[in-house]
Formats: sequence, C-alpha cells, structure tokens
Amino acid sequence: MHTLLSNLKININEKIYIKDPESSDLGKRIVENSILLIDEIGFDSYTFKKLGSKIGSNESSIYRYFESKHKLLIYLTSWYWSWLEYQLVFATNSIADPKDKIEKAITIFSQTATLDSNFSHIDEVVLKRIVINEYSKSYLTKEVDKENKEGYFLIYKRLVTRLHDMILNIDATYNYPFSLASTVIDGALHQHFLKDHFTTISDLKKLDTPINYFKDLVFKTLNISTNE
Repeated sequence: MHTLLSNLKININEKIYIKDPESSDLGKRIVENSILLIDEIGFDSYTFKKLGSKIGSNESSIYRYFESKHKLLIYLTSWYWSWLEYQLVFATNSIADPKDKIEKAITIFSQTATLDSNFSHIDEVVLKRIVINEYSKSYLTKEVDKENKEGYFLIYKRLVTRLHDMILNIDATYNYPFSLASTVIDGALHQHFLKDHFTTISDLKKLDTPINYFKDLVFKTLNISTNE
C-alpha cells in the first residue's frame, strides 16, 4: 500500500486553475504558503499581494496559476477532499463486513489529520484546519450553481456518494442515505469547529474527536448492533 500511495497524484478539476500548480516549483510554493498564510491571517484577510511578499514573488506570477483567491480556496478544499477520498478507498477496499467498513469510514472523516509524507509541500494538519474554518466560503456564493455545473465540487459529492452507498449496503430501505452521509462528513468538520471555538456548546474536549459521536449516530439510526 505504501508503494501505491507514494505514486498517487491528487487530481483537481482543470477549470479551477489556470496553470497546474503541481507542474512547477513556484506552483507548489504558492499552494504550500497559501495554506500557511490563510491559517495565519484567515481567508478574508488573505491576498495574492500578501502571498507574493511571503514567497518573494510578484503578485502577477500568482495570477498565472489562479485567477482569484476564491478559485485558490476551491483548489485547496478540493485537494483536501481528494486526499480524504484516497484514504477512504485504500482503508476500506479490503473490508468485507458492511459494519466494519462504515465504522472505518466514520473514523476517517472524523479523526484529527496527520502529516502525509507522500506530499511534502502540503501540511495536511494545517489544511484540515483551513477546511474546518473556511470551507463554507468556497460554496456560499452567488456563483455556486454555475461552479457546481462546472464540476468544482465533484470530489466532495463523490465522497458523499461513497458513504451513501455504504449506508445502503447496510440498510437498502433507509430513506435518507444522502442526508445521513452529508451529515457525517459536514458534521465532523462542524464538531471540530465547535470544540475549538464554541467550547460551551460542545461535548468534546480539546483533544477529542467526534468519531464516537458519529458512530453512535449512524449505528443507532441504522439499527447496527454494537455487540462484537
């Protein structure tokens, strides 16, 4: 598996960028330092001018890769969802039991991110923090329907569909598989946000993850026995 993972390439919709940032050292530095800068000052304060100063490059050179910071955010979140999809596929592919498979999926969606040595220019821990705090800004826009038609959110939707299929594999009669799947995936981000920022309305401690909560939610919803 390590050999397979080391040969992975994260594939992002070509319409999101002007020039593939993975194709050059400058492009990788743009992505790497955008993650760090957005984490430091927030997406609202982030600009290509500030990024240019950080990496010692002209602002115009960044526009050769992305036409706007909005497109850059979509690229970063798409990269995260694609990375998560690879983890999901490899971790569940050899699991035959539907309960074990969905339990593993819930863990992957809800766990704390760790660094992945296969992508040295991406800090996955910081990137997940950005997704938790900033992801909604990529789609809560007037252009969301147009961008959806262009396939900008295809990877996220594919992840929801994968979990949807696991749910139906347990209970083919369940009426709300897409709703439950998106509740787990989006809710995991929200619960991480609450425990970090709105601690008085979170049941999680600082170092906790919402894994057990979502296992409890899904297992009870689908009447999955927790007995071994």
